[in-house]
Amino acid sequence: MKPVIQLEWTGCGIAAVATLAGVNYRQTQRVANRLGIFAGDSMLWSETHHVRRLLKEYGIRSASTEVPFTSWETLPDLALLAVKWHKERDRTFWHWVVFLRGPRGPVVLDSKRVLRRHVRTDFGRMKPKWFISVSQI
Repeated sequence: MKPVIQLEWTGCGIAAVATLAGVNYRQTQRVANRLGIFAGDSMLWSETHHVRRLLKEYGIRSASTEVPFTSWETLPDLALLAVKWHKERDRTFWHWVVFLRGPRGPVVLDSKRVLRRHVRTDFGRMKPKWFISVSQI
């Protein structure tokens, strides 16, 4: 699995789905827009239903609930993580990343454009708040 880089400042949810689906950002962006999902809509990074709808469109099953993060060791083999979680005016926001436990060990695939490395293993720097387990249908 390869990380897909977000082409819009707030497109981390779209990029995370593209990563899981194995397609490029623009293709996923078109599908999202057709569904009424846009990167500029703050609900994409402050609620989960838009990302769940987009995952379903690609045949990717997501767990129905978010699970609080407790440790990297207890994560499932594949999950969406909410990192950089914060509140603004009583509304929560986060950055979507993909966690993958692969043959070379666990990694986080981070779509943030300005990163030098999008395959991350610096787990001590990331502070996940919760995760959604995902799997192919």
